Amino acid sequence: MTPTHILLLIGGYFLLLLVISYFTGKNDSNVDFFKAGKKSPWYLVAFGMVGASLSGVTFISVPGWVEASQFSYMQVVMGYFLGYLITAYVLLPIYYKQNVTSIYEYLDDRFGFVSYKVGAISFFISRVLGAAFRLFLVAIVLQQFVFDELNIDFKVTVTISILLIWIYTFKGGIKTIVWTDTLQTLFMLISVSLSIYFILDQLDWTFTEFLASEEFTAYSKTIFIDDFLAKGHLIKSFLGGMFITICMTGLDQDMMQKNLTCSTLKDAQKNMVSFSIVLVVVTFVFMLLGVLLFIYAGKNGIDLPLMDGKPKSDLLFPQIALKSNLGIAVAVTFMLGLIAAAYSSADSALTSLTTSFCVDFLGIEKKPESNQKFIRKITHVGMSIMLIIVVIAFKYILDTNVIDGLLQVAGYTYGPLLGLFAFGILTNYKVKDHYVWIIALLSVSIVYILGKIPSEYLGGYIIGYELLPLNGLLTFIGLWIIRQKKAFKA
Repeated sequence: MTPTHILLLIGGYFLLLLVISYFTGKNDSNVDFFKAGKKSPWYLVAFGMVGASLSGVTFISVPGWVEASQFSYMQVVMGYFLGYLITAYVLLPIYYKQNVTSIYEYLDDRFGFVSYKVGAISFFISRVLGAAFRLFLVAIVLQQFVFDELNIDFKVTVTISILLIWIYTFKGGIKTIVWTDTLQTLFMLISVSLSIYFILDQLDWTFTEFLASEEFTAYSKTIFIDDFLAKGHLIKSFLGGMFITICMTGLDQDMMQKNLTCSTLKDAQKNMVSFSIVLVVVTFVFMLLGVLLFIYAGKNGIDLPLMDGKPKSDLLFPQIALKSNLGIAVAVTFMLGLIAAAYSSADSALTSLTTSFCVDFLGIEKKPESNQKFIRKITHVGMSIMLIIVVIAFKYILDTNVIDGLLQVAGYTYGPLLGLFAFGILTNYKVKDHYVWIIALLSVSIVYILGKIPSEYLGGYIIGYELLPLNGLLTFIGLWIIRQKKAFKA
């Protein structure tokens, strides 16, 4: 598949998204941009959220991680499932009761102005970095397999990618994204299914023969309980996954903004539960694909692709899909799946960042109504430019598997949110609001220092995903110290 063919495919795909954007963005109102008029069908939101949650990170990085970690990631995914249930039945009722546009408005009502801003800033940093991680992964694939051959600079690749997202989201916002995410999820699932089918055909295996093979067994260890000191131990992974989901979904404006477009709490809960079941199954399928990729590479003498002179497991799937002998069908479905997976999370991230900045920092609802739409559009442009800068910076500083890096960052940035919401839900105390930013800063700093301690100084214990709950616990303890005796009255 030549770079020209890939560019034509990308162009056709975005033309389809623009058609959807045209019909969903006709109103161009802030109500539709932020809440989709609260008329989204729950099943449509649930299906679209699968693609938004998986993103390009899962599409490429999870299969590429299998050789190093086998199926240990499923321990994290099972923790995700419990986290989704907690989100559905603990957090969603709070958001619907208060009828919020930004979920961090809860912190303003519960604790005060400073707590509200700390929560909003924590999300903002988290989502900028998370969206940049995802966009970076897609950009390096496009760069390696398309734009390098056309002598186009990486900075141009990133700028074009985000510009395309801006074009189809700037009017409809979340109303457009609910529909485009559904289409993108469909493309992604078709892509991974066809990739598995064609690789099995090349290996002359049926699916059951693949599962029964010695090659599969060598990669398929899922439960790791031998060494509690190791990063991938079952308990640490499961609890880490649970808290990651509570934070990266339940306390994240990006993911909750989609849920809040449902007309009722009951519909939003049905969306969350059904989505969580499908997500577990789909993630397992991606890991099966990862095993097939490494088996196929081994049998055909395909080495890990190099990026800046270093082997990059994230690039194995695109290398095999675009450069091997699997045929044009795999190449086409891979590119459609990659683009769909990447942009289904990036477009909603851009919209949620715009929403959060407008509501949480600019107080758009308090501005003159005649200026609100202009403020939203200017903010949307600003968020796009910021993402371009951060993604380009990642090329020079990122040295880890993308999904591992994404989960590590979550441990630092979502901790204050976890502590604030937990304290607000589990206690009746108010706090000395003006000290909250100090508590949040100290918590993140302590956890960052702990995360950098070499394992030999901890008796061989390797700190992993438990950084996030530890960060939340430290924030909770800090809030307890600055609590006021006066109880909060709902």
